[in-house]
Amino acid sequence: MVLLSLILLPILLLLLLYFIVRPRPVTILIKNRHVFITGGSSGIGLALAHQAASQGARVSLLARSLNKLQEAKESIRRSSGLDVSIFSADVRDYDAVQKAVNDAGPIDVLVVNQGVFVPQELDKQGLDEIKFMIDVNLMGSFNVIKAALPLMKERKDRLPASISLISSQAGQVGIYGYTAYSASKFGLRGLAEALQQEVIADNIHVSVVYPPDTDTPGFEKENEVRPELTKLLAGSSGSMKADEVAKKALDGIKSGSFTVPCNFEGHMLAIATAGLSPERSFLMAFIEVASVGVLRLVGLFFQWNWYQTIENWHAKKNRT
Repeated sequence: MVLLSLILLPILLLLLLYFIVRPRPVTILIKNRHVFITGGSSGIGLALAHQAASQGARVSLLARSLNKLQEAKESIRRSSGLDVSIFSADVRDYDAVQKAVNDAGPIDVLVVNQGVFVPQELDKQGLDEIKFMIDVNLMGSFNVIKAALPLMKERKDRLPASISLISSQAGQVGIYGYTAYSASKFGLRGLAEALQQEVIADNIHVSVVYPPDTDTPGFEKENEVRPELTKLLAGSSGSMKADEVAKKALDGIKSGSFTVPCNFEGHMLAIATAGLSPERSFLMAFIEVASVGVLRLVGLFFQWNWYQTIENWHAKKNRT
């Protein structure tokens, strides 16, 4: 009886909350809207640009390399027949980002996609590499959003707008060799949760996308220097194509979802780490409440397995 009450009580409270403060569905339009993508010259950013352009968006791309941006522009023109605007700037340079954003004009859908990653154990990694990752992945996101927000808030049509941050499954769970990277990607969630409260009155909806390993030029370079233990632990979730991640991301953005997982493992991680993050879907809220205990148990088994793998690896290393 007590066990049944413990199960039914949160469900009844959830139903009560649903009828009192029902989640409001929202649709973020893409067609004829201005979609601004950072890190848009390759990988997930370029795939997102192709898909947004194919849906009739006016696309702007920002990245550091002008040559890669020009190649991306030609690629999109060939595939969609549409022209895109390109801006060469380093997201670490706020003034350069602000100039690019002002030149691009008011943004309806902002995709903060830039990211760098150098996998390495903390005691072996230089502080310059750690600072580089945090400056690009986290501080760069602050720079981009702060530069774009004033014009986004002043948009004339007042239609729902979006700010999307591309995080990583390493922004949901820490992984060996990802110390600095995980710190920078975990930070994006805190940024997003607080930002959503600040901009909801402006009809701006924040999304955080959590891709797994994705087949991009950056991933190929990363694989070359990954520690052996990182490969053993992180390789279990598999990888996705950039186009697949882009489709999941764009679908999540259009539905105004706060948390946007990209594969089965991502969905399980999203439920297990839901915490106090916003949830627009009543169905997902119900699933989170009903399954969080079971997923915590599953998560513990994964963690125990990981730590056993780490222990066995070090024991084997010490014997050789």
